[in-house]
Amino acid sequence: MMDSRERVSWAVPVNLANGLTIFRILLIPVFMVFLLGLEVIPYRPVFAVAIFVIAALTDTLDGYFARSRDAVTVMGKFLDPLADKLLISAALVSLVELDRISAWIAMVIISREFAVSGLRLVAAAENVVIPASRLGKAKTFSQVVAVVVLILPDFGNILGRPVSWHLLYLAALLTLISGIDYFIKARHWMRAPL
Repeated sequence: MMDSRERVSWAVPVNLANGLTIFRILLIPVFMVFLLGLEVIPYRPVFAVAIFVIAALTDTLDGYFARSRDAVTVMGKFLDPLADKLLISAALVSLVELDRISAWIAMVIISREFAVSGLRLVAAAENVVIPASRLGKAKTFSQVVAVVVLILPDFGNILGRPVSWHLLYLAALLTLISGIDYFIKARHWMRAPL
């Protein structure tokens, strides 16, 4: 029998930045309930967009608090990008379900997200940190804007196509370009012998 000094604590200390990341993950099912929920909920799309935007804003806030308070943790480095990918993936899968986007474009974006996550895991195993690039940040912003516009009523047409169509394809293009950029920048250590 262990005495009190030998007990192992399974509690993970949660700072403000990690708390915001966990909050973002917890908002995902709430967002999906409003987006895909019962028709009897008034203003469902507006609530869904509000929840999605709040969740997306926590991504900026958690990074700011982690850096400004010198509170960057291993948990945060793992959970933050995972939360981003879960949020965008949930939104895209929901939009496919609502027949607002084609499944192929959702899979292109989701596949890139998880490919870069895999790259970061391999890099982490080699003690290499792959920071978010400007292209990666532009990609995330374009995805958030595209999702918001796809959820809300149509904003009109540009060159015979809905605004949402242009924003979605811009997001997909930035997603692919930033993914390629990550792999190109990582090629020097990927070629290193094991």
